[in-house]
Amino acid sequence: MNSAEIRQEIVVGVDHRGDWHPAVTWGADEARLRGLHLRPALSVPPRHDTADDAPNRWRLARDGRRTLETATSWTHARWPDVGITGSLLDGFPGRQLALLSHHVRLVVLGSRHLHRAEEILGSGSVVIPVTAQARCPVVVGGPQHEGSPDPLRIVVGVDGSEPSEAALALAFEEAALRGCALYAIAVWRPPVFSLRTGDALFHDQRRLLYETVGRREKEYPDVQMHHEVRIGSPVEVLARAGEHARGIVVGRRGEGGCTGMRVGSVVHGLLHRSHCPVITVPAR
Repeated sequence: MNSAEIRQEIVVGVDHRGDWHPAVTWGADEARLRGLHLRPALSVPPRHDTADDAPNRWRLARDGRRTLETATSWTHARWPDVGITGSLLDGFPGRQLALLSHHVRLVVLGSRHLHRAEEILGSGSVVIPVTAQARCPVVVGGPQHEGSPDPLRIVVGVDGSEPSEAALALAFEEAALRGCALYAIAVWRPPVFSLRTGDALFHDQRRLLYETVGRREKEYPDVQMHHEVRIGSPVEVLARAGEHARGIVVGRRGEGGCTGMRVGSVVHGLLHRSHCPVITVPAR
């Protein structure tokens, strides 16, 4: 399979210990909208190299294969027009999915809301390392409110940076594909000391938001656009704005560092705080 063919896939990380339905649902819906292939992937982590451990690893592989078969059958029954192929991988899930991200359009993960020690030290940790190291956008699902007053909207955080530009580009694509309104939000924290007045600085932030969005807005005339500058913590402001949204899109700074755990404070905070899927986009 050449690179062009591989890029036409969406990978969904499947965990047989948790509910894989939200992540697979998002992935299948995205694959249908974009005309892409769907690949649910489940990885069997390595065990100690002992004879006593061999049966346990065999059971993990068997259970993983069964989960993939169930997820594939369930998805095909609901989205028969979406091509789907399950993949059983060998290795730590976070590492394997991060490697796959080099060759696919999107990675979708379920949210397990692990505490800090589990994220960093757990052998099965997935969300943080994949989000930090992925070369493509990563969707991390979360609980969504039923009966929300404005479910057809996407929120994107804008700060004028290169990762923010990449996030804005994807947010416009998603809004156009799904027929959603797009809410572009810049979060401003007044400086403690400044020679300029607060009003002048606030207007500068608003001008930056309008100019940044305006460069993309002309490409998507049918997307209903909203701009807003809010004052406060970026995590809290974006999380509140996304309470009834289809998703929150944010850029990701850096390459994940040596350990693959650096996602930035805003992304990390949203992964814990958000009640809707968080979509992180690496700088292009």
